Amino acid sequence: MIAFVRGEVAAVTLSSAVLEVGGVGLELMCTPGTLATLRVGRPATLPTSMVVREDSLTIFGFLDEDEKQVFEIVQTASGVGPKVAQAIVAVMSPDDVRRAITTEDVKALTRVPGIGQKGAQRIILELKDRIGPPTGGHHATTEAQPQEAWRDQVQQGLIGLGWSAKESEKAVEAVAPDAGDAPDVGALLRAALRTLSKA
Repeated sequence: MIAFVRGEVAAVTLSSAVLEVGGVGLELMCTPGTLATLRVGRPATLPTSMVVREDSLTIFGFLDEDEKQVFEIVQTASGVGPKVAQAIVAVMSPDDVRRAITTEDVKALTRVPGIGQKGAQRIILELKDRIGPPTGGHHATTEAQPQEAWRDQVQQGLIGLGWSAKESEKAVEAVAPDAGDAPDVGALLRAALRTLSKA
């Protein structure tokens, strides 16, 4: 099991980052919020979770241990694979996930692409006693982004989660007033997802 990866960021794509570790480039699948904190050529350390399938080995990278823990716990619910688990931590902070499950907030969980009402109810039923209460922790805000770069990252993140380019553009415009001088891409992405789920 690979618990974390530390190395220089060699590349950042819409859904993954490549970290060079001892001359080997490891591709880590990451949420848009995590990718927004990485800079090519800069060192990074990401907690990781490896998912082994018959035909693939996929490494998922996270902002912190808390996010990784929630990603791994939600996969123990039936019907939740790594893709849906990643969508959950992309849309909600770890504490939001814990809160939604412990308070049986079906509506909050159905905001995640790929989770319907029945799926949300099943996740709540299976994880309510195991997920634990909110810890009060919060993600470190991402370092200041160039003013317009965040728009592209949020839009690409939404497209990656299954929304159309047109819907994504609308959502980006809706959250633009909240961006301020130092946009937090993760927070803006979550806000954009909330506007899309209301639409």
